Amino acid sequence: MQDILVLYYSQHGATRELARLIARGIESVPGCQARLRTVPKVSTVCEATEPAVPEAGAPYVERRDLAECIGLALGSPTRFGNMAAALKYFLDGTSAEWMAGTLAGKPACLFTTSASLHGGQESTLLSMMLPLMHHGMLILGLPFTEPALSTTQSGGTPYGVSHVAGLNNDRRISDDEKTLAIAQGKRLAEAALKLVAKHD
Repeated sequence: MQDILVLYYSQHGATRELARLIARGIESVPGCQARLRTVPKVSTVCEATEPAVPEAGAPYVERRDLAECIGLALGSPTRFGNMAAALKYFLDGTSAEWMAGTLAGKPACLFTTSASLHGGQESTLLSMMLPLMHHGMLILGLPFTEPALSTTQSGGTPYGVSHVAGLNNDRRISDDEKTLAIAQGKRLAEAALKLVAKHD
């Protein structure tokens, strides 16, 4: 089995739910399995630390997860049109992987959530592409051949799947958002397997 890393940060659970749906799409492709990982919170208080193992949800990402995966799905809630600080902090610490070319040539896709429809989803997805491009990753979008991308009334962009969670995080993931998340995971896994086969 080949692993696809689904790496995300989620404060209220919406991004985690999208990650799980993308994982379903990945695991619908024979020969692939999703490796769900998260990152710890960051704090302005120097003494504040997170436990070594999260109390719930996915384990924290380790460097070897980047090396062992054949593809990456990267997800974050929208923070003023950008990714969350916790995810940016982790990516900022991947210089050794950048220098070694650990992620070069591997496919990647992106996903995000926001409180409002115009909360900066697309700029968040675009900003998340930048460090992955510096790593030499191959960015996969979400094509309009997916019918739900044209019918969705909430989340979903050609830059990656998205979800509008509502100001109180009380909006459930819509059927279109679910369809797009699963499709995106499947597309990533299929592309990753093709690239692995090409290099074997």
